[in-house]
Amino acid sequence: MKSHVLPLFVAALLAGPSFAQQKADDHSAHHPPAAATADMTDGEVRKIDKEAGKMTIKHGEIKNLEMPAMTMVFQVKEVALLDKVKAGDKVKFRAEKAASGYVVTAIESAK
Repeated sequence: MKSHVLPLFVAALLAGPSFAQQKADDHSAHHPPAAATADMTDGEVRKIDKEAGKMTIKHGEIKNLEMPAMTMVFQVKEVALLDKVKAGDKVKFRAEKAASGYVVTAIESAK
């Protein structure tokens, strides 16, 4: 019985580095998953109100909210998001429904 355990143990030890190398070569961790970017919506910032923590965005259809294209005022999840863009910027953003209304949870300049 012991003669079978040692070769299995050695084989397991030798296989470990090859699995680790495969993981290190996997570059998918550097790119956001398609699902994360799929719910981003195109828009144009029309107005920013830092004091109120809100922004007005003219946007396309927001699929995750089943909302048609329109211009509307959104709250922001974090006030720091307001510093990422300015009025007139073309953006991609993510919005969610909260108890207090519609909230922008992520925003970036469109490329």
